[in-house]
Amino acid sequence: MIARFGHVTVVVADVLAAIRFFELLGFAKEASVTMAGGAFEDFLGVEALEATHVVLAVHGLTPRFEVQLMQFHRLAAQEDPNAQRLEKLGYNHICFVVSDIEAVVAQLRGEGIVVRGPLDGFHARRLYFVTGLEDITIELSEAL
Repeated sequence: MIARFGHVTVVVADVLAAIRFFELLGFAKEASVTMAGGAFEDFLGVEALEATHVVLAVHGLTPRFEVQLMQFHRLAAQEDPNAQRLEKLGYNHICFVVSDIEAVVAQLRGEGIVVRGPLDGFHARRLYFVTGLEDITIELSEAL
């Protein structure tokens, strides 16, 4: 059985911009490697694989949770025209619980990041949706 949630991986066009975005949410870069050839190609099912793989985590967070970023070097990633449509099938969003949600939202807006909300009282929480890099949706949540 599952012991805990481990990580989420996001394929990005600009890994440095993605690192900066997640640093705004409190993540720090812990590792960066180039994935290429053999075992990586077999595991991912991607021919001629060469990608930068970066691990980000929030220091001191228990249980540990990682955001992993992948930027493919030779393969053109396909943009998803429905990425922001939350009624589509498949991945919807990931939620991060934050303290002082208003300060986090103000910081993100100050960096030009699109923030929707708030929604107050849903499951006794204050919620915001953030449109992140590559149009992924991130929910921020704080208990009321």
